[in-house]
Amino acid sequence: MGEQEKLGERWRAAIMNLSEMGGNLDSLQRLVMKKAEFVDEETYAKASLISEQARIIKALQQRVETLERELDNAIAAAARARSEKRQVEAAQRAAELRTQDVIKELENTTKVFELHMEELRAKQEVISRKDSEIKVLEAIIQTLGGKESNSGND
Repeated sequence: MGEQEKLGERWRAAIMNLSEMGGNLDSLQRLVMKKAEFVDEETYAKASLISEQARIIKALQQRVETLERELDNAIAAAARARSEKRQVEAAQRAAELRTQDVIKELENTTKVFELHMEELRAKQEVISRKDSEIKVLEAIIQTLGGKESNSGND
């Protein structure tokens, strides 16, 4: 920032010098115009040259001022862009953290789901065994029931 300030000061000093030169040239031009009938051709040519230089200096001064405004605008735009970039980067980091949290949550949910599935499979196996035992007991009961009815008929 110090270098830009120095550059700005140099530009301001250059513009001030140009302004003073322009003022001096304007004064000289007015003086020449008032006394034009009393000067020789050489003096008139010099005055004419000075007048032209004054116009050129004014045009250059305006160009410098325009360039300074453009530079200021460019600096401000760059600052805004840097600020927006920092905001986007912060939002991206926040989104990445949220994504990591969601992934962890999904992994934990998956583990819990797997544990529940194991429990359900174990219970299904118990139910299947008990169902088989019930069928065996029913068959035994049928067999015993059939023998009792046969022995009751004898």
